[in-house]
Amino acid sequence: MSDTELWARPATELAELIREKSVSPVEILDSVLDRLDAVEPTVHAFITVTDDLARAEAAAAAERARRGELIGPMDGIPYSIKDLENTAGIRTTLGSMFFTDNVPDTDSVVAGRLRSSGGVLLGKTNTPHFGYKDMADNLVAETTVNPWDPTRTVGGSSGGAAAAVAAGLGPLAQGSDGAGSIRIPAALCGVVGFKPSFGRIPVHPGREYWSHRTHNGPLTRTVADAALMTAVMAGDDDRDALSLTSELGEFLPPPPSAHPLAGRKVRWSPDLGYGLVSAEVARVVAGAVQGLAELGCEVEEKVPGWEDPSSFHRVIYTSQIAAGIGPLADRHPEWIEDTLMQLISVGRSFSAVELKTAEIQRGALYNAARSLFEEIDFLVTPAMPLVAWPAEPGPGLREIDGTPLPPHMGRSYAVNPFNLTGQPAITVPCGWTEAGLPVGVQIVGRRNSDIDVLEFAHVLEQHLALTDRWPALP
Repeated sequence: MSDTELWARPATELAELIREKSVSPVEILDSVLDRLDAVEPTVHAFITVTDDLARAEAAAAAERARRGELIGPMDGIPYSIKDLENTAGIRTTLGSMFFTDNVPDTDSVVAGRLRSSGGVLLGKTNTPHFGYKDMADNLVAETTVNPWDPTRTVGGSSGGAAAAVAAGLGPLAQGSDGAGSIRIPAALCGVVGFKPSFGRIPVHPGREYWSHRTHNGPLTRTVADAALMTAVMAGDDDRDALSLTSELGEFLPPPPSAHPLAGRKVRWSPDLGYGLVSAEVARVVAGAVQGLAELGCEVEEKVPGWEDPSSFHRVIYTSQIAAGIGPLADRHPEWIEDTLMQLISVGRSFSAVELKTAEIQRGALYNAARSLFEEIDFLVTPAMPLVAWPAEPGPGLREIDGTPLPPHMGRSYAVNPFNLTGQPAITVPCGWTEAGLPVGVQIVGRRNSDIDVLEFAHVLEQHLALTDRWPALP
């Protein structure tokens, strides 16, 4: 066994060590909890830490390992759950003052699957109020900050999850993504964030509020770990009528000698024809795209050709917020952030006809994307158009290289369309700026091509060889 600390090992490696009986789940947990004690006071990744539960689960996993009765690949592996997911017997705040003392009786679908996997639950990670924005501050907990620079944001809404993985507080973190909320913080924190095809991982409870936008998925240090956690969470469930009945398939990363990307058709678009991206981010991501060409991909730089979806996304997004959160805001407006209250007001201003028109426009975007992917295998973009901005309460940085961002979807122009189309999309670290801040590249595939996207991303990740770099925390 190498000298690398156990907290810094990927889940796939830890699982192998457990199977070989080279290390105990208790030893792994002790290493992670020591790391948590050292860096959590700086990072604030968690709303709730379940250390006593984790010790009991690690001991049970160790006994299963001793008997040779491991449940599966996550047995004994530390992981975290975003605090938007119900967890039986564990406080679930949704980042909201309305639920500061909420302790559910039952697990959500995804929490139940993770807890049945034999994994060791470290706790619930931070999220903004109901997960509504791309930062991780709220009125319930300390603001989560970026492990690469604690003066900067982690992004959101799965910001606590991204910070936990980036800081070495467990190799696996569950997140959710309704408008980029896995991929945004993954990019800003230098980790992998995977949004599977819509419905691949069920959403319950909550589907009734967030409808056709929300996806569950993993945040991890490596693509192989993302595949491992996705496999545990995936599969249809009758409680989510929109969950997929098709099988995920098996993640089989090919050896580099097989030249698995040779001839793959890749469309590279820095701005999708309507976004604004910083020169430094564009330069770093272009280097990763060059790596794809070196791997044998047929890369073409060209905009995909669809219209900017921000106007109709605004109608859909704010209408859902108004319906889901508005009634609570009416009861206690003092518990609602000003920016969220403004979104509720905007959502209430739209008519049913305007909402239906927006859904029709969304259908047109889906068809445009489907047509594009009849010609190509993958679309590649920057995951975020800028690096992490200062971690101050409020709407966050609203300009890039001195140019003001559009008021809606400005920072999320590259990730948001694929919540609307339901396609699988993954963010992989592809480099750092001169200031030492991480940059991510986004890879998008055809709907239901989740395994293809994971395997493609894995090959690029191996080529870039960046997974051993860690932030300078205590």
